[in-house]
Amino acid sequence: MWPRRPLVIAMLAGSMLAALSGCGKSEASPVPQSAAGGSARSPVVVELFQSQGCSSCPPANADLNAIADRRDVLALSFAVTYWDRLGWKDTFASPLFTVRQQDYARAGRGEVATPEFIVNGVSAVLGSNRPALDAAIARSATAAPGPEISAAAASVRVEAAAGGMPATVWLVRYDPRTRQVPIRAGENSGRTLPHRNIVRELVRLGEWKGSAVTYPLVPARETGLVTAVLIQRGNGGPIVAARKV
Repeated sequence: MWPRRPLVIAMLAGSMLAALSGCGKSEASPVPQSAAGGSARSPVVVELFQSQGCSSCPPANADLNAIADRRDVLALSFAVTYWDRLGWKDTFASPLFTVRQQDYARAGRGEVATPEFIVNGVSAVLGSNRPALDAAIARSATAAPGPEISAAAASVRVEAAAGGMPATVWLVRYDPRTRQVPIRAGENSGRTLPHRNIVRELVRLGEWKGSAVTYPLVPARETGLVTAVLIQRGNGGPIVAARKV
């Protein structure tokens, strides 16, 4: 079954999509930031899985855009591929991003749906529920800190930490600029949608097992991108540390 607006569920095998009933965008309440503006070492990671071809995604994109400049948050927009066959091919989508969302679903973090927020690899939030997103960010901000991440010109280093569990170290590169995307077909045909913090690269650097490790950084494929590092337990597991570098 093809996806219906405004919310789509993709089966993990990637061969079917089932419909979900949609929800309207909730009125957002302001969220106070910490006096210091948040920790630059370990911001709360907010991942939005969305598509330019999904009619319910623009409000979720607006919510992500609204928190993109917060110093205590690392807001990342992952464009998925399973809407591409329905009239409009997302200009930023990657199969890697679809697999990442599927990994979260396999780990019990909600379902493969758009729009969907995943907060710190733990909480799945419907893209139309801004109060729930704000609450999930606030909860994650109180989590115990993970290993320290330091950066040099061409490398990043994850410091040793007692009781460190095996974790994957991810390199993420995203575009912080507002990209105005004209949509010429599909559900959003005729609209121009603003996108921020669109992920352009997702690279697995290696594994961290509790001891200090340094990882080389390859040059970015595009100019103007911001680099971040995530430390995540398993596929679709909690993000225990992050840093914008």
